[in-house]
Amino acid sequence: MTRALLLLDVDGVLNPYGPADPPPGFTDHPFFPGEQPVRVNPAHGAWITDAGTVTDVAWASGWNDTANRLLAPLLGIAALPVVVMPSGRFDAGEKVTRIDAYARDRPVAWVDDIHPPQAHRWAGDRAWPTLLVTADPMIGLTRDHIDRVIAWARAL
Repeated sequence: MTRALLLLDVDGVLNPYGPADPPPGFTDHPFFPGEQPVRVNPAHGAWITDAGTVTDVAWASGWNDTANRLLAPLLGIAALPVVVMPSGRFDAGEKVTRIDAYARDRPVAWVDDIHPPQAHRWAGDRAWPTLLVTADPMIGLTRDHIDRVIAWARAL
């Protein structure tokens, strides 16, 4: 079987939002003047690298290639492929068609803080293994999420 894809969102996954103070392990980065700082946990870089031993990792975020420019260096990872999303604000359901086109006939683990009903229908209707991992946007990505993806990919 073809290697699985791991598709990562940024906001709510690698950049938690909500609490006044960043969660433990995160530091604030004022990338965008006039907006909330972006919270980054450097440990995520090692976790993404670990997941990359059994999956092909790509960004699936409205950040598009900005994630490579701003986040990848902070995480100590190489630039990742990008599932191109619409620019500006868009409905979470719009990700599904773009992810489907990118994933094609490959197994997919998709980590996001919002998996709308369309994502669940899509995952259930696919002929290929699909794992949706939903992160709490106030906490972000955890090691448990990554371990779950790694175990799932190894079991394929």
